[in-house]
Amino acid sequence: MGILSSNVSITRYQVMGQLAEPLMETLSRLLTQNAIVEIDDEDMDQSAGWTSFEDPFDPNFTGSSFVIGSQFIFSFRMDKKTIPSKVVNKRYRQEMTKRLKESGKEFLSRNEKKQIKEDVIRELSLRIPATPNVYDVLWNYEKYSLWFFSTQKSANETFEIFFTKSFKLNLVRRFPYTAALELLTDSEKDMLNKLTPSHFME
Repeated sequence: MGILSSNVSITRYQVMGQLAEPLMETLSRLLTQNAIVEIDDEDMDQSAGWTSFEDPFDPNFTGSSFVIGSQFIFSFRMDKKTIPSKVVNKRYRQEMTKRLKESGKEFLSRNEKKQIKEDVIRELSLRIPATPNVYDVLWNYEKYSLWFFSTQKSANETFEIFFTKSFKLNLVRRFPYTAALELLTDSEKDMLNKLTPSHFME
C-alpha cells in the first residue's frame, strides 16, 4: 500500500536531527549504501532496504530521482521467503530415505537428521523467490516530518530501526499526545500529564 493507492494507512513521525551537508549528496549516498539486497538466488530468508518510489525493483537514487519540491520520496522494501512446512517435511523425508539407502543403515543419528533438514531448507531457500512488501516514505525535510505508508506493527518497527541505522537520526511517532507536547507551554504540559482517562460506561 502506498501513496498512489485509493486507500492508505499512514504513520506520522517527527524526525529528530539533520543530515550532513551537502544534503542531496548525503541522502543519495546513504540510500544507495542501504538499498535492498536481492535474495532470490541467495541462501537468505529475508532482506530489508531502501528502493526507488518509481520502480521498487530497481533501486536508483541518482540525480534528483527521490525529490519532489521540498519532499524526499522513496520506498522501504521488505522481502521474505516463506517455505511451507509441508514442503520442508516432504523433501526432508525424501532425503532421509535416500540417505538410508545409500549408506545401508537402518537409522540415522540426530546430527545426521539435523544436517539433512538444514540442507533441505537451504536448497529450498535458493529455489523459492522472496515475497516483496513495499512501503512508501514521504519525508518533508524542512518541517522535520515524515509519513510512512503503513500501520503494521512489524513493518513500522523494522522501518524505525532501519531508518535510524541508515541515517543516524531518530524517529518519534506523532499521535495526539506527542503533537500536543509541541504546542503547549510548560505549565500546560504539566496539566496534560496530570489528566486521567474518563470512563463513560459503567
